[in-house]
Amino acid sequence: MIEISGETRADQEIVVGAPRAVPAALPVLPLRETVPLPDTLTPLAIGQERSVQLVNDVLAGNRMLVMVASRDPELETPGPDELYDVGVVGSIARMLKVPDGTLRILVQGGPRVRIDRFSQELPYLVAEITEQPDVVKQTTKLTALMRTVQDTFSRIVEEVPYLPEELLLAVANIDDPSTLSHLIAGSLRLKTEEKQELLEELDVTVRLRKLVEALHRELEVINIGSKIQSQVQSEIDKGQREFVLRQQLKAIQAELGEFDESTEEAARLRERLAAVALPEDVRRQADRELTRLEALPTAAAEHGVIRTYLEWLATLPWGVQTEDDLDLAHAREVLDEDHYDIEQVKDRIIEFLAVRRLKPDARGSILCFVGPPGVGKTSLGRSIARALGRNFERISAGGMRDEAEIRGHRRTYIGAMPGTIIRALRDAGSANPLFMIDEIDKLGTDYRGGGGVESALLELLDPEQNSAFRDHYLDVPFDLSHVMFITTANTLDTIPGPLRDRMEVIQLAGYTEDEKLQIAKRYLVPRQVERNGLKKSWVSVSDAALKTIIHDYTREAGVRNLEREIGSVCRKVARAVAGELGADPPRKVTRTTVGEAKVRELLGRRRFHAETRRRTQQPGVATGLAWTPVGGDVLFVEATSMPGTGKLVMTGQLGDVMKESAQAALSYVRGHVGELAPALEDGWFGTHDLHVHVPAGAIPKDGPSAGITMATALVSLLTGRAVRSDTAMTGEITLTGQVLPIGGLKEKALAAQRTGVTRIIAPSLNEADIEDIPEHLREKLEFTFVDEVGEVLERALEAPR
Repeated sequence: MIEISGETRADQEIVVGAPRAVPAALPVLPLRETVPLPDTLTPLAIGQERSVQLVNDVLAGNRMLVMVASRDPELETPGPDELYDVGVVGSIARMLKVPDGTLRILVQGGPRVRIDRFSQELPYLVAEITEQPDVVKQTTKLTALMRTVQDTFSRIVEEVPYLPEELLLAVANIDDPSTLSHLIAGSLRLKTEEKQELLEELDVTVRLRKLVEALHRELEVINIGSKIQSQVQSEIDKGQREFVLRQQLKAIQAELGEFDESTEEAARLRERLAAVALPEDVRRQADRELTRLEALPTAAAEHGVIRTYLEWLATLPWGVQTEDDLDLAHAREVLDEDHYDIEQVKDRIIEFLAVRRLKPDARGSILCFVGPPGVGKTSLGRSIARALGRNFERISAGGMRDEAEIRGHRRTYIGAMPGTIIRALRDAGSANPLFMIDEIDKLGTDYRGGGGVESALLELLDPEQNSAFRDHYLDVPFDLSHVMFITTANTLDTIPGPLRDRMEVIQLAGYTEDEKLQIAKRYLVPRQVERNGLKKSWVSVSDAALKTIIHDYTREAGVRNLEREIGSVCRKVARAVAGELGADPPRKVTRTTVGEAKVRELLGRRRFHAETRRRTQQPGVATGLAWTPVGGDVLFVEATSMPGTGKLVMTGQLGDVMKESAQAALSYVRGHVGELAPALEDGWFGTHDLHVHVPAGAIPKDGPSAGITMATALVSLLTGRAVRSDTAMTGEITLTGQVLPIGGLKEKALAAQRTGVTRIIAPSLNEADIEDIPEHLREKLEFTFVDEVGEVLERALEAPR
């Protein structure tokens, strides 16, 4: 049941008389969001079946019922426990039936009653009731309250349009305090609980005091609303006045044939800026500059500077955001479609998106993809942007030397422009794009040491600071907290420590040969076929051909060179196809099947060979594994001796760390020569010089993982036992012969596979890192984990002859 107002057309009308004496028990009509009051008329809409039956039975009897408000207005059929204990006896004064079967009744309120108990619940509620008369104590205080209520209510009626002016006359002519309180309480828009509290209050003096509080509160709300409306109207009037005056000024200038180019330009910029949701402080800055622009002649030097500045403000995406697509299944589908394998990386990205879905305003960490070139770091960023539905912009940090490249130049400089961040925001067209900052490990250094670039990036990538990023050119804050930043690097070592601390590192080590084969079949071959103008029906590349390219023509952690070689094959096929189509008459294109032999024919001689077996045939050569910024690599450490005075010569452009490893390895071997080479004559080291060489001398080499390789090469030389050709090793050595842990085991394992090595010796403390290596690669490699150099020599050297 709900309260209604207005007239309703009906097909039947029944008019009844006034209520009679209150009986001991009456039917109970529950009301939703309506509190009945004595001495007032209450219009009701009756739609529920039990309520319709109640009304029909009441009309057939004494026409009297009890109206009681429900405690929970959401309940459709409240029971006895969901109703208030105090209600009002009412007599149905009028009833209308409408065609849809519902009833419209007008109930004349009678005395207040309390429900003692419910004697019947079906088909409708019936309760035993007790009348609750008002308690009236005629005092001067009561008279004063009545006058206060009348005066305050009169002021409200004058201010509020929904109260008729006839209420003023009615309220002024009421002498009974109870009737006055009921009439005013029924006229105000009070909460159900507050109106029920007034109904249950029997002391008229207390009721009027509560009514005074409610009236004053309502009057305060009305005054505040009027003040707000007046302010809004004043602002509207001011804007309309300015608009009218500007239009009149334009009309006058046109009539006189005068045309002010500066004013016209300022007007166009004003319209553009008005259509942009600028923050309040930015709006004030724009208005100041517009005023200056209007006052300057077009020939003034500063005119172009201000105009360009305002154009930048108008083109930035203030408040424009794309809606994130946080469907995790869709994101996984996009990542799988664009990238093969790298499951750990994909899982971390899905976790990142899952947090965004549960907490959209979460300030997540900055992701940093670290790995060799060609492993898909930038393309992963594009896939994340596509999965989220965000715009993507790439920023290259490589070689940045000046803070102004990020923050822009101040407008006092000639030709000043915003920094790369603001320019990227303009190009993205939204305030929440995905920014990929590439090559963050290759920041340049200026004459101050590069601190300016680093500090600018620190603010940019800090979620606590970038909400008010201030470009030097704009000189107004722009909120970058909604931008998603992803960085890439080849190595972590050259990233400044504070900057690295703000990022969560995700390693992409490289791909195995099996993974490269799948990537080539799924992505690289179709892409190169399309880019070189071929059709799928004209060319096919077999798995054997792809394996040949991977093994004999590329040696890399990623797939960038692999795609280049596939592109070279496709170009040579395209040349043959073009010749067939260009013949006179044109010939039908012959399908080209590229197999292993065809690859060798198209690409020429193989470029890489498995050198391990050939290089380790003689004693004194050991195969080591090293980590480089472009992935893992294989190093051959050679040792030889010659007559001399016991000197150690090291060549191969070695860094300080590798030189120290060689010295430590030699010291260990000389200290344990009796165990390692018992057949060596006494004093041998004093009559011979040792030469340790790491080939490819034009390439600088350094790192802490060549110690056991150098020790093995020296022992192989002294004992005449060759190192096994299928074995490579990595680990640092101590003077006591312990093997220390290293980093980059996965990259080194991938390098071992590329060169045909099947056995890897590594420190036992790195045994947990084997979980990072794909299972199919672990099955092809035999890992041996050691603690001491003696174990290395036992497993690496051939059996003595």
